[in-house]
Amino acid sequence: MALAISPLAASPRWTRAETPGARARCGDSAGTSGRGFMGATASGCRGDTVEGKMTCLRLGTCLRLGRSYATSRLVSVHANAPRPGGNGETRAPDPGAPGGPEKDEGEAFRRWLLDKELPKSGKTIARSLSSLPLAIGEFLVIAGFSALGTVIEQNKGAAWYVQNYPVDEPALGFIDYPFILNFGLDHIYTEWYFLALLGALAASLTACTFTRQLPVWRVSADWKFLDRPATLLKMEESETLPRARSSDLASLLARRGYQVFMKGKRMYAFKGLIGRLAPIGVHAGLLLTLGGAAYSGLGGLGGSVMVPEGTEFQIGAGLRRGAPFAPTPAVAKDIVRVNDFTIEYLPNGQVSQFFSDISVVDSKNGREIQRKTISVNVPLREGGVTMYQTDWEIASMQVRVAEVGFKTEDAAATSQGDSGPAPEAEDSATSGSASVELPEGAGESLGLPMANLEGKGNFQGRIWGTFLPLNPDSSDPVEAKRGVTLLARDFQSVAIYASDGSFAGVRRPGSGRPIEVDGLRLVIEDMKGSTGLELKTDPGVPWVYAGFAGLMVTSFLSLLSHSQVWAVQSEGGGGEVLHVGGRSNRAKEEFKSELDDVLNQLPEYI
Repeated sequence: MALAISPLAASPRWTRAETPGARARCGDSAGTSGRGFMGATASGCRGDTVEGKMTCLRLGTCLRLGRSYATSRLVSVHANAPRPGGNGETRAPDPGAPGGPEKDEGEAFRRWLLDKELPKSGKTIARSLSSLPLAIGEFLVIAGFSALGTVIEQNKGAAWYVQNYPVDEPALGFIDYPFILNFGLDHIYTEWYFLALLGALAASLTACTFTRQLPVWRVSADWKFLDRPATLLKMEESETLPRARSSDLASLLARRGYQVFMKGKRMYAFKGLIGRLAPIGVHAGLLLTLGGAAYSGLGGLGGSVMVPEGTEFQIGAGLRRGAPFAPTPAVAKDIVRVNDFTIEYLPNGQVSQFFSDISVVDSKNGREIQRKTISVNVPLREGGVTMYQTDWEIASMQVRVAEVGFKTEDAAATSQGDSGPAPEAEDSATSGSASVELPEGAGESLGLPMANLEGKGNFQGRIWGTFLPLNPDSSDPVEAKRGVTLLARDFQSVAIYASDGSFAGVRRPGSGRPIEVDGLRLVIEDMKGSTGLELKTDPGVPWVYAGFAGLMVTSFLSLLSHSQVWAVQSEGGGGEVLHVGGRSNRAKEEFKSELDDVLNQLPEYI
């Protein structure tokens, strides 16, 4: 069946053509649909074939009827093609047949989706992502989580958060250990929501680069010669100079660092084009930094250990927290030995800096790979693992104990041999007032472990303590619990308390001065510390450093102004006239002054 428009009617109407095989075609110069009828023509209209139908999709189609013209808003001509090998019937082909309308319709839909709809939707999404308010909002949210991760200590054990963020005393009124652990605030930088924020910001920066910065760069990089003086005179800075030449202007601009191009009597000059390209570099630096941070979160390992002085640990045992994509470092089986731990103090007694002398030992042959004294901000790096000095504790106390009735002269004579008796020691019956020095080797030397008492009972601040029982083998439970208590806040002094809780005195470790308490004479010989080390594998650190370096350079370059100057030389009433126009994206006052200076130096030809 074919449809046509009859020219005999007063107005166009649809009629049926008698020719079985006739088909109306959109876009033909003269298409006939049956005898006695003039076919519809649509000059310049495009016809698409879908399911064997000819469809004209253009509005305002011009239809030629004989020698007259008529305009229709939309002409759609459908013609069912006869089935190949049939008897002239005009029914639709079988959808299941190979090459039938179902295949054609699927191909047309695929072309529409890939060539039109997806690019259009992609551009819409890109424009939405490149919104400046959206990017600023993402920056602020990321900054807020980063600040929260700075306030809340990261990658500590659950027991640490239970102790330091109790439910009955939440920080800021709502931050307690259930809040921290439930929302993953103990490892914010590897949580899914933080990584999603980084991805959203990266998407915004990428969209802004392709939809805003790159088009601006392409336009700015084109060399454009303007022909019409009226266009130049509409610019921010413009001037008309009689009896001046564009070649002189080009020479003056070249001396001021402009790139100058001449084409006949037209001139184009620019400088500072790097200022247009630098914002793209800023985005690239930010993307590199964000990528490095995400790579460290997804591919890094981390953990913290507290190691007493003189002991060692395996590196792999300290890397307890990490992402599922994090590879195991090659040095995971090697050993770290803490050789020494020291603390420096300020004159007022506060801690100034603490140092750890550590060695990395090969687990296979026991060879020392590296030895270094680390401190805060001075880490040790080995095999992709970085060890930071972060904390310290008092591990143990060395105490020499002797009973009050012990004869120091006998012990001294034994140790001195023929050198003569030891000096007479002054004894004191008052607890804590003795100044007698125990000879070396007198009494029994005990190593007492120190426990962290911070936040326990009425103790405030960092404090450690140990207990020396008086009668540990007593069958009386009360008597077995009696003993001397020793407390210390640092390595400089130890406070000693009797079994009844009374204060006995203070002694400095290593001073050799004994103190009598509960029938015992005690000398604090030494205190051993534990060093707190944080171990990390950060594969994204080089990316972050490179991103920051690029960001600093491109941020400075983006401050450079992009200045452009055009000139057209034409014939005027009194001779040649030079029309000059220019503009700059920033530093407009400086550009105006510079252009005025250049124009004032132009010679006039009489």
